[in-house]
Formats: sequence, C-alpha cells, structure tokens
Amino acid sequence: MQYQTESWGSYFARRGVGDPLDRIERLASENAVVIFSVSGCCMCHAIKRLFCGMGVNPTVYELDEDPRGKDMEKALMRLLGGSAAVPVVFIGGKLVGAMDRVMASHINGTLVPLLKEAGALWL
Repeated sequence: MQYQTESWGSYFARRGVGDPLDRIERLASENAVVIFSVSGCCMCHAIKRLFCGMGVNPTVYELDEDPRGKDMEKALMRLLGGSAAVPVVFIGGKLVGAMDRVMASHINGTLVPLLKEAGALWL
C-alpha cells in the first residue's frame, strides 16, 4: 500500500482554484487504484486489506492527516450523495464508490475486470 502525504490536488465541471473536487479528480487519476480514507476508520482498514489481499497496491490518501482533509471529506460526501464519506475508491480514475459499492462489485465478479483494465492487477 502506498500512503500519500503530499499536497492534495472526468466527473466535474471546472471550479475555482483549490476546489476540493478538483483535487479529488486530479488525485484519483494519478494512480490505478486510489482510496480516500481516515486512519482510524475500521471500514477503511477493511477496504485496504481487501485490495492488498488481492495483490493490488492502492494509493491511499488519509484525510485526517491532511490540513485540508475535512474539506475533501465534505466534497466526497457531496459526491456520494450524502452517504458516509470514507472509504471512497477510484479505479482507473473512475469513481467506484464507498464500501458497499466496492463489496458488491467484488461479490458479483465485476471488481477484478475493473482492476485488470486499470492495470492494477495482472493475473
């Protein structure tokens, strides 16, 4: 798992400089699998373990460790329609969703093809 501590940085119309949704879009497109997480969240831990157990090396952004993480978390909540903000997973730059959507994709067999298409899984 690759944890990112650098500054934060298509679904969205262009907005003002420093807009959290612009940063989400940019960060989500930089790696094959991106997880927006909070370090003490058990659901976030479970989703990270799922991907690592599959042999995927996700890039993880811990929102509670970033000074602008609260704004990012609020933007993710808006993006998901008000449901829990974390964990949120992007694969190949595309929003997969929160824990429920990722687990549903895993159970119904659509997660592995998404990972292969994004270049995150080779087997």
